[in-house]
Amino acid sequence: MKLSRILAPAALSLFVAACGAPETQSQTVDVSAKEANIRSHLEFLADDDLKGRQTGSEGHEIASNYIVSEFKRLGLEPAGDDGTYYQRIPFRKSTLKENSASMTYEVNGEAVEFEFPKEFITGPSHYSEQDQVSAPLVFVGYGMEAPEFGLNDYEGLNVEGKIVVMLTGRPEFLPSEEGAHLSNIKSDIAREKGAIGIITLHTPMREEVRKYETSVYYTKTPRMTWLGPNGLPKGQEQQISGSAYLDDEPAKRLFANAPTELEAIFTKIQEDPDFSPKGFELDGKVTLKRESRHEEISSPNVAAVLPGSDEKLKDEYVVYTAHSDHIGVIKDMSREDNINNGAMDNASGVSVMLETARLFVESDKEFKRSIMFLSVTAEEKGLLGADYFANNPTVPLNSIVANVNLDMPVLLYDFADVVAFGASHSTLGETVSKAAKKYDTAQSPDPMPEQAIFTRSDHYTLVKKGIPAVFLMTGFNSRTEGEDGGEVWGTFFAEHYHKPSDGLNLDINYEAGARFTNINFAIGEEIANAAQRPQWLEDSFFGKQFND
Repeated sequence: MKLSRILAPAALSLFVAACGAPETQSQTVDVSAKEANIRSHLEFLADDDLKGRQTGSEGHEIASNYIVSEFKRLGLEPAGDDGTYYQRIPFRKSTLKENSASMTYEVNGEAVEFEFPKEFITGPSHYSEQDQVSAPLVFVGYGMEAPEFGLNDYEGLNVEGKIVVMLTGRPEFLPSEEGAHLSNIKSDIAREKGAIGIITLHTPMREEVRKYETSVYYTKTPRMTWLGPNGLPKGQEQQISGSAYLDDEPAKRLFANAPTELEAIFTKIQEDPDFSPKGFELDGKVTLKRESRHEEISSPNVAAVLPGSDEKLKDEYVVYTAHSDHIGVIKDMSREDNINNGAMDNASGVSVMLETARLFVESDKEFKRSIMFLSVTAEEKGLLGADYFANNPTVPLNSIVANVNLDMPVLLYDFADVVAFGASHSTLGETVSKAAKKYDTAQSPDPMPEQAIFTRSDHYTLVKKGIPAVFLMTGFNSRTEGEDGGEVWGTFFAEHYHKPSDGLNLDINYEAGARFTNINFAIGEEIANAAQRPQWLEDSFFGKQFND
């Protein structure tokens, strides 16, 4: 379907909404998701004319306007900035200038140059277009600080004004989700300790999972961050002035006169994956240089609210999130199809959210708490749109009681179960079980815990603010005899994920989409009318970390 065939109705709905308030939606007793509605939304959002909905692109703006038109049509109130549906975000896109990166190691009066990108890589700076840092080195093991797991890699070390050298990865004994979170905050810890540079070491263990050459590919890819009201990246002053990712063999030069050779550390970890090496000072100093090119762009989140009915609880919010961006167009114009339409990633999630919004509006029931529907941008750039909202919320942060995230439901088979990431951390687990059971759907445990998916989608940004969240994916069981849901799911990721083939030519199961919508609606309905807001479980790592 071409966008030109359906753009006129969308534009008309925007015009009507702009000229006057929409008519009140009729109430229906029996609300249930409609396959045709999900199909209509998905076909618009995954159309070629949106060019893959890249953050900051015209295609993503069209998608955002479409979402606004649907919110207006449903009569939802604006929940963006300045009385609008939009939360316009300023971004900085940074690109590393070619042949600008250098890394020099000076020890005992001699200087050793590392070769870019064969031996080390770096990314662009979001702060400065010219960066240089020169400082002594301190090895800090994995660079983690987690007393609850017996990890304090900075103990006895002074890294103030120095470059920290750390291993990539984490000790194997750490649980997957907790370990992923602790890995994500390594640079934050280094900054808190006063470091001014970070060198991360590739290891033989990481090479088995992700080859060094794979990382080299991304050095030409621009990176993005959001800008705070002060114009600074994420509103923070610069402290880490240089960073590098160093391959394992050249990294051994930094340890030539160290108390323990790097090879010995690698050997120990291979023998005992739970081993966490102690840190120590390294001889010499490293100088890191790079030049970056900056471009300022903007892209919107879109937010709307259905006000709650209870005089007190209406000031609390259940927030549904779904990212509307994708990865745009492949630059290789020789390809027959170079548009990454992102049908499953995440036109499907936005479509489910829009249909969920309709169910709330057209239900004959009242919902005590308010329901916010939040379409976020720049998920593909590192959860940036959601992170901006979490740090610049359009409602008081402590008024958000829960987040229900909709990211990449693989609607390609007749799923019989769901996996609820985050369910084991809060009372939302019980809510999910009840909602799934209502629609004859089982709740299954995480089939791939090593992937730590709970820390890899937009809800994670709200979790870090202390807000319980749940994120459903279709499970690996199917209602259709002879159909292996896990195989269908795996095939999608192997053959279509982040590729032009993730498009409308897929055999999309809209009946499954309707069921997935109904389940997520039931989750929000339960939260909205519960006497108590969702609670973190006492033994939840994330609850202990972020629930002040």
